[in-house]
Amino acid sequence: MSAIYLQIQKDLLQKIKTGVYPVGDTIPAETILAKEYQVSRPTVRQAISLLVEQGILERKRKRGTIVCPPKIDQSFTQRINSFDSEMHQKGHTSQTQVLAFYKEPASDEVKRVLRCEYVFKLVRLRSIDDTPNVFVTTYMPYELFSHFETIDFARDSFYEQCKRSGHPITSITRHLEVAAADETLADLLQIQVGSPLFYFHSYGYDDKGIPIEYSISKYRGDTNSFTFHLAQ
Repeated sequence: MSAIYLQIQKDLLQKIKTGVYPVGDTIPAETILAKEYQVSRPTVRQAISLLVEQGILERKRKRGTIVCPPKIDQSFTQRINSFDSEMHQKGHTSQTQVLAFYKEPASDEVKRVLRCEYVFKLVRLRSIDDTPNVFVTTYMPYELFSHFETIDFARDSFYEQCKRSGHPITSITRHLEVAAADETLADLLQIQVGSPLFYFHSYGYDDKGIPIEYSISKYRGDTNSFTFHLAQ
């Protein structure tokens, strides 16, 4: 028989999944749960701590322990897929807001990656189920994609447009860091300043090895998780 705190953790998790404790609501206080389960308060605290570690609950000062929204497992670490397609496959709706799209001289950093003098810079805020999820800045070689000027990237897939232009992205290298949200990102992503972000640098190449994409994506840490599959 499993330890009592594990049984309580399992029961609390079931109540969260079935909506007894809805997302955003506060679960009962430890003293109340201890009476309900007829155990000591430290036993209840141990069960709750497990759910906090799993990102299912969050302790808030002056509010108590609240139920977190379920995290979205992002699969782009394993395969090349558009944001909209991936969210649709997972049963979510997605929205894209284009914040900026213009031609500019490539910075030294971008020039090293894309090996060109001028680029299109595309800045997007992408949401899942109407909740801001990721802030993305994408650079692409202007000389290859000058005709992109008329494309609406709030609606059209960047990867699909590259494919139609004869430069399908077939290989991507991604570099992951963790950073804290500054005031601008916190406002855009509707999170607190200093909240953790997953910070991806993506380098995309076409089937001839030509660098096509350099993207910097900043994902909310509280609503996303990433799975990496390794094999030998």
